[in-house]
Amino acid sequence: MAMREIRVVGDPVLRTPCEPITTVDDRVRLLVEDLLETVNHEGRAGLAANQIGVSLRAFSWNIDGDVGYVLNPEIVENHSEYQALGDEGCLSVPGLWYPCERPAYAKAVGTDIEGNEVVVEGEEIWARLVNHEVDHLNGKLFIDRLSKDVRRSAMRELREQMES
Repeated sequence: MAMREIRVVGDPVLRTPCEPITTVDDRVRLLVEDLLETVNHEGRAGLAANQIGVSLRAFSWNIDGDVGYVLNPEIVENHSEYQALGDEGCLSVPGLWYPCERPAYAKAVGTDIEGNEVVVEGEEIWARLVNHEVDHLNGKLFIDRLSKDVRRSAMRELREQMES
């Protein structure tokens, strides 16, 4: 297991849709170990594989001491008629927190390394986690989901941060 470096905005791996995991081999087992090790630190709620430079469909989570992972997650329920506005940040967009609207409930289904079904679902933080991490796997960042005016402010702050 290794604590991996987090890729930040500007790295093309964050904007590339991730490939499905078709075979669980030593590379995938190591990826899972690294995802779990890297997410298991204070202030980290979720981590997608591309955030550590691996373009495969997998993410890990660390919510209130519940640490886990899922391979090939697909959102199967997303109650978008009920939206929740909440401050959102991202390890790959360090230091920026902005109000982002997300579905109030979400459910994703995938597998573990043994092929057992893994369900990640819930409201509030869990719904935000599912949507945020699956967005990563699809090559999107939370800043892409911000309203036009808020996104403009976020991009300005991001540019200023990168220049200093």
